[in-house]
Amino acid sequence: MIADGIRDWLARDALPGRKIITVRTLTGGYRNDNMLLVTRTGDRYVLRRYLRGNTCAAEAALAARLAGAVPVPEVVAADPAGDVAGEPVLLSRFVEGVPLSAALDRPGVGSAVGEVLAAIGRFGYDDPGFEPTAQLSAYLASKVGAGHERLLAAAAAAEPLLATVAGARRLVHSDFNPKNILVRDSTVAAVLDWEFAFAGTPLFDVGNMLRFSDGYPSTYVDGFVAGFRAGGGHLPERWREISEALDLFALADFLARPDSPYHYRAVAVAERFTAKALRHRKSSVDHPL
Repeated sequence: MIADGIRDWLARDALPGRKIITVRTLTGGYRNDNMLLVTRTGDRYVLRRYLRGNTCAAEAALAARLAGAVPVPEVVAADPAGDVAGEPVLLSRFVEGVPLSAALDRPGVGSAVGEVLAAIGRFGYDDPGFEPTAQLSAYLASKVGAGHERLLAAAAAAEPLLATVAGARRLVHSDFNPKNILVRDSTVAAVLDWEFAFAGTPLFDVGNMLRFSDGYPSTYVDGFVAGFRAGGGHLPERWREISEALDLFALADFLARPDSPYHYRAVAVAERFTAKALRHRKSSVDHPL
């Protein structure tokens, strides 16, 4: 149900004169609560409540900035401080589509997603972004603690690679994966859930998208990489290793929480990264330049 304060805000400020006849909770939210609202005229909206951290103002500003360049839901109204609604809320238009996770085998969809990611990365910031230089092993150690020496050694070995992307100040979605992308046919209808966005290198998003790529159709993976490049996205030498290392920043929480539904998948990804990184380090020691 909708709280009285939010209902008053909808009736007076957000959707004046439009009677809401259906309210339904949408699945997939963890940090936020999303509800589908349907009016008497059949118009559909998504009401977003912030349960774990208020990023309402930032998300509304991003939606306005990206409009016309990146497919994002149109923001209809927002009360970032909850001055009227009693809590932070954001109302956007509902976007029709299916999750990318159900459409990975569609011809051309990988290329379309790659091009959209390249478009996101064209937005830059003046202020310094997140700097991964020499932080990965320490960050993982703070999350997973003792008993993960091989992973920490692999992370330390990857830090010189991460130094090659230091200083990047491009827009990073930071949760760019099939559950947050809606598609229609083989085009991207909307990129959802921008609450984790920050300034950094687009390779964070590349790593996130390809995190579980061993279970994706190869045509999707190849198309995604080709589309990213075609859209102007830059993939430096050893980009796959860099993106996999960067993705460990996001995976760290899952690795530290055995109760998470993603824990065991995250462990498998970390083990694969560790094996590759240590194998490459051994090769470099055995065959120095």
